[in-house]
Amino acid sequence: MSNKNILIIGASGQLGSVLTERLQEKHGADHVIASDLRVNPNFHGRFVGLDATDFESLKKIIQEYEIDEIYHLAAILSASGEKFPLETWDINMKTFFNVLEASRLNNVQKVFFPSSIAVFGQGAPKVDTPQSAPLFPSTVYGISKAAGENWANYYHQKYGMDIRSLRYPGIIGYQSLPGGGTTDYAVDIFHKAVKEAPYKCFLKASTTLPMIYMDDAIRATMELMDADAEKINIRTSYNLSGMSFSPEQVARAIQKKYPQFEVNYEPDFRQIIAENWPMSIDDSAAKRDWNWKAEYNLESMTETMITHLKTKYETELVHN
Repeated sequence: MSNKNILIIGASGQLGSVLTERLQEKHGADHVIASDLRVNPNFHGRFVGLDATDFESLKKIIQEYEIDEIYHLAAILSASGEKFPLETWDINMKTFFNVLEASRLNNVQKVFFPSSIAVFGQGAPKVDTPQSAPLFPSTVYGISKAAGENWANYYHQKYGMDIRSLRYPGIIGYQSLPGGGTTDYAVDIFHKAVKEAPYKCFLKASTTLPMIYMDDAIRATMELMDADAEKINIRTSYNLSGMSFSPEQVARAIQKKYPQFEVNYEPDFRQIIAENWPMSIDDSAAKRDWNWKAEYNLESMTETMITHLKTKYETELVHN
């Protein structure tokens, strides 16, 4: 346990809900302040309602709870963002600017900002996309993340702030449902399989994208934030890799457990987004600087996802 106080913005989201629990386990529930637009009545721990576009409200929470670290996870994701591009830009950037300024003015020690493989686009190598690849994002979500990376680096250079970031691939976990991203199929497909229902995939069968299992994503986040500051040599955002696969590959992995599982492919606008993204990521800088190493591959992730989702749906059936 530690004495640092941590604020999580966007704590009800796919990543935030799991990260909150892990940080509570490590630092103690009293030292972790979860926040989101709506208060979660089922949350165990300290939870406050927060609209991160409201600078004064954010500043008040930082001061009231004497916050030392902030994990800023709130954002409109890639697929949802393309429906409302200007609103997505305004919300994603305004919330991050508020976090940067409120942190600077109140001497917050560390800030975590999640970036994404969505920062890459045309001009970046598709295979083993390097850390230094050019950033020409094809979505407003990716544009906001690329801009955020540069602002994080700016605040570090100009004000000496300790801001750290990861370029997440698609995150796969059993704890929550998809939230509007282009890689959402890789979560939803497991839910359909365990329910023994067919799945309609919005990407082509062969579309290969980088992914990471939730446990690895959480561990990477916490390891990055725990690393000594002198080891952090990249102040924009670190490439992060777990595994790469296509819809047909994950379907085959699932069919080893559910031989009758059917997948139909009906690509929509998300196919174009996916085609502009990398197929695999070179995360050698993270391995070099803070000893990152993924533990899950497609087979072990599939086994774990199915086991947990079977338990989840069997429990729900008993209670209903």
